[in-house]
Amino acid sequence: MSGSNKQPDEKLTWKPGKRDLLFLAIVAAVVLILTLGSSDRTTKPVPDDAIHRTVSSRAACMVCHGKGGVHPQPKGHVRSGQCFQCHLQPKGWRGSVK
Repeated sequence: MSGSNKQPDEKLTWKPGKRDLLFLAIVAAVVLILTLGSSDRTTKPVPDDAIHRTVSSRAACMVCHGKGGVHPQPKGHVRSGQCFQCHLQPKGWRGSVK
């Protein structure tokens, strides 16, 4: 005999150890982060009215959404010059194309 203690009919079974469980937990965390990070943007769309359908520049947006405007941007809003990168244009929008 070759010194093996295993019987020919004995099946090998896998028993996960601490390292295996840690690896599986890391894989699950990465998949969860990728899934949550791929969701659609949650910014508000531009209202579908006559004023917003013709706006085509940040300067035009800031007339109403600047500090002294009727509806200023909230605190912490990104100070980007590209409003329509995040906010969706209304149907029938006649401004410049994204």
